[in-house]
This record gives sequence, structure tokens and C-alpha cells, in this order.
Amino acid sequence: MSDFIIHGVPGSPYVRAVLATLHEKGLAFAFRALGPGGARLPDHLAKMPFGRIPVFEHGDFILYETQAILRYLDRIAPTPSLIPTDPKAAARMDQLIGVNDWYLFGEAGRVIGFQRIIAPKFFGAEPDEAVIAAALPKAEVCYRELDRLLGAQAFMTGDALTLADLMIAPHLDLLASTPEGAALLRQNPRLNAWLERMLARPSFAATTWAAVAALAA
Repeated sequence: MSDFIIHGVPGSPYVRAVLATLHEKGLAFAFRALGPGGARLPDHLAKMPFGRIPVFEHGDFILYETQAILRYLDRIAPTPSLIPTDPKAAARMDQLIGVNDWYLFGEAGRVIGFQRIIAPKFFGAEPDEAVIAAALPKAEVCYRELDRLLGAQAFMTGDALTLADLMIAPHLDLLASTPEGAALLRQNPRLNAWLERMLARPSFAATTWAAVAALAA
């Protein structure tokens, strides 16, 4: 039995960030899939009272919030390190993780991703084009800023993979399947090239929506 158990929904970019980090660390894990609405069931709420995903178990230690999970994994399995030792690079990593949670997800993924992907797939609803159009200017700012902060670097904070890369790439990949996300990547070629490099990593090939759904099955 694996020491690590992850509860979540296949396709969730936050779940994928945890699974990709486990792969980068070479750690075996078990995945427990939740169906639609599963995060609101009593068993899950007992672990995560806010009804979100993922939830992480390490023995009798239960942890939620993706940032906390990734930092915990880096502490207990420090090789390869995914947190920069340089204070400025570490601060940039923290900033980028905040951009991911507040702006990339909050203003692009939560709106455009939901309208284009989640609502049709799980609820049979048509996308609300007015809602998407209202969110698009904020999404454009987010993509431009990520492209600017990345610059010509190989990874988000420099020459080495960090938690910022592992947090951001799943969100951009999910949004890339929407017309808006694909267009925004074309408008920001450095960010697009970085995402292609991230998706070529074994950790991301092993954690696609289809791969995680198969793992859950």
C-alpha cells in the first residue's frame, strides 16, 4: 500500500500539480477519484470542510491546499529540490504561485475553463459567451504577465524546475483546449514554448486527464 493517497477529480489542474510533483520526486501514490459532487459528500468534507480538492494523506496525516501539499512533499523528499535556495528566486516562485491561484485560476480557469469545459462536460450546459467575453481581458493580462516574468528562462524562476512550474502548467494546459486559451498562448510565444517543454516531461505525460481517469478506473 502506498504511503501517499490523493483524493480528487481527474482533469483538475490542482490535482495534476500534486500528481506531477509526486512523479518528479519518484514517489509512489494511490489515487482516489471523486465523482461530480463528490467533494461535497460527508466523507470528503470530514477531511476538507471547504469542499475542495485535492486532499492528501500520508499515513494518519491529512493535508489540503495544493501549495501546502507541494511544500510538504519537497520537505520530506528533498531530492530533487523544487524550492530555490536563492531568496529572490524563492520570492519569485511564491509570487508566481500567487498569480496562479488568484489570477490564472481565479480570473481565467474558474471562468473560461468552467464555461468551455466543465459546464458542457458535466452539466450539459452551453457556455455563457457573455461571461467568457467579460473574463477575457483579465485573462489576457495574466498571460502577458506570466510571459513577461518567464522571459527567456528555461523555467519560471530560472534554470531549474520549481513548484511554480508545477502549479502553473496544469492550468495553462487545461485552458489550451479552449479557443481563448489557445489564442492567448499563440499571443505569448515564450509562455507557449515553456508549456510545450513542461508537457514533454514524463511527469506531465503520466498525469494527463485521460491518464488520471484510467488510473482512477
